[in-house]
Amino acid sequence: MDIFLGLANDVLMEGFIYAIMAIGVYVTYSVLNFPDLSVDGTFPLGACVTGALILAGVNPWVACVIAFLCGAVAGGITGLLHVRLHITDLLSGILVMTALGSVNLIVTGGKSMLAYYNMGTIFKTGLMAKVPKSAQNWAYAGLALLCCVAVKILVDLFLKTKTGLLLRAAGDNPQYVVSLGKDPGNMKILGLMIGNGCTALAGSILSQRSGSANIWSGSGMVVMALAAVIIGTSIFGRLKFMSITLAVILGTVVYKLCLVLAMQLGLPADDLNLLMAVLLTVALVLNNLAPTGGRRKKPDVNPTQI
Repeated sequence: MDIFLGLANDVLMEGFIYAIMAIGVYVTYSVLNFPDLSVDGTFPLGACVTGALILAGVNPWVACVIAFLCGAVAGGITGLLHVRLHITDLLSGILVMTALGSVNLIVTGGKSMLAYYNMGTIFKTGLMAKVPKSAQNWAYAGLALLCCVAVKILVDLFLKTKTGLLLRAAGDNPQYVVSLGKDPGNMKILGLMIGNGCTALAGSILSQRSGSANIWSGSGMVVMALAAVIIGTSIFGRLKFMSITLAVILGTVVYKLCLVLAMQLGLPADDLNLLMAVLLTVALVLNNLAPTGGRRKKPDVNPTQI
C-alpha cells in the first residue's frame, strides 16, 4: 500500500509540474499551430537560472518569476527569428534550442549540474516549512497542484481577453487578424513568449523540488509535452464541461502514469526516451483514428468578440 501511495504521489506531483510546461506547449502547438522545438532548451534554462539565483540568495518565488521571464525572452527570440527573419518554425526552434545549450552552461558557470540541496526553495520555506515530515510528500504534490492551477487560470483568463482572442485567431485565421489591422506576427511572438515562459517555470519548479539544476534536463521535453497535449485534448478535450487547459493537465498526468507503470514493469531507465517517442506515436495514431476526424482541437474563436 505504501508503495502504491508513493507512486501515486510521484505521478501527481511530477504530472502537475510538467502540466505547466504542457499548457505552454498547448499555446504554441494547438493555438498558434507552431511546432516549437526551443522547449527542449527553455526547460533547463528555467532550472539553471533558478539554481544560480537560489545559490545567490534570491527568494525562490522571485526565482520562479525570473525563470519565467528568461523563458519568455527565449521564446521571443524564436518568434523574431521566424516572423522577422523569415526562418522556418522548425529551424527557429532548433537554433534557439542549440544556442540555449551554451547559455545554460554560462548560467551554471560551466558546470553540467548545480546542486543546492540545503538551500531554501518553495518546497522548504514559508508554510511548507511547517508541514510535518510525515505529510511532506503530499504537501509537495499540493503545492505543485496550486502552481499548476494558478498557471491554468491565468492562461484561461488571458485567452479570453481581446489580445488573447487575437492570438487564437492568429493561429486559426491569420488573414482575419490582418483584416483587423493587426499584425499576426506579433501575436505569434507573444504566444511563443507565453509558451516558453511556462516551460521555463516548469523547469524552475522541478529543479526546486529536486534541489539541483541539470543542463541536460530538457532532453525529450518537447516530445513529452506534445504527447501530453495530444492525449489530453483527444481523451478529455471532447468533454464539453471541461476546459481545454484542464484536459491538458489531465493528459499530462495520464502520460506520466504510463511512464511510471512501464518503469514498474521493468523497463530500463535508459529506454525512457524510446518509450516517450512510442507513447507520442500511439497518441498521434489514436488521435487520427478518432470519430471526429481526430485533428487537434482548435479553440473556438468568435470574431465578433475581437
